[in-house]
Amino acid sequence: MIELVIVSRLLEYPDAALWQHQQELFDALASSENLDKEDAQTLGVFLRDLTAQDLLDVQAAYSELFDRGRATSLLLFEHVHGESRDRGQAMVDLMAQYEQHGLQLDSRELPDHLPLYLEYLAQLPKAKR
Repeated sequence: MIELVIVSRLLEYPDAALWQHQQELFDALASSENLDKEDAQTLGVFLRDLTAQDLLDVQAAYSELFDRGRATSLLLFEHVHGESRDRGQAMVDLMAQYEQHGLQLDSRELPDHLPLYLEYLAQLPKAKR
């Protein structure tokens, strides 16, 4: 499901590749069969407004929003388990789930990082989502 990959990409740390490949994202949104027209248009406007800004400004805003506080953390289990010991086991379980479906993790990302989880969901068969 390409729409989940697009949202995943928009939630990742902004880089030059996003600016360079924005037209591909616009095209994928325009041809989406899983989003209604209004949702596709909303994502397109967000992408347009985002990439109209200077990359360094967007990176600074991203860091301010996602890296400075727990309330907007992109780590799912931080919201679910906080600092409890259950968080570690939940990570192990999620990694096993990824491996079961053939997803290889980059050692730089925690398994509960929301963009990574969205990419995982995107590659699952529709019946398992």
